[in-house]
Amino acid sequence: MSVVAENKSAAGGLVVSNPGVLGGTPVFRGTRLPVQTLFDYLADGLSFDYFLETFEGVTRQQAQAVLRYGWQRIAAELPR
Repeated sequence: MSVVAENKSAAGGLVVSNPGVLGGTPVFRGTRLPVQTLFDYLADGLSFDYFLETFEGVTRQQAQAVLRYGWQRIAAELPR
């Protein structure tokens, strides 16, 4: 029996989740790199540029868009 994995996406399609890829962990589209890695690098005090140098499969524009998306989600949850 063949099961078709259900792909889900977020951040305008820049982040995807597929149960067949890293157990459904959200990754940057076209990679197997978990998005959490970007947040972990920044939280640990590593630079944005160091992240980009380390993971060449992610573009500056992709990473910036994911960070903006995260901020927009936080801002949308908080009343002004």
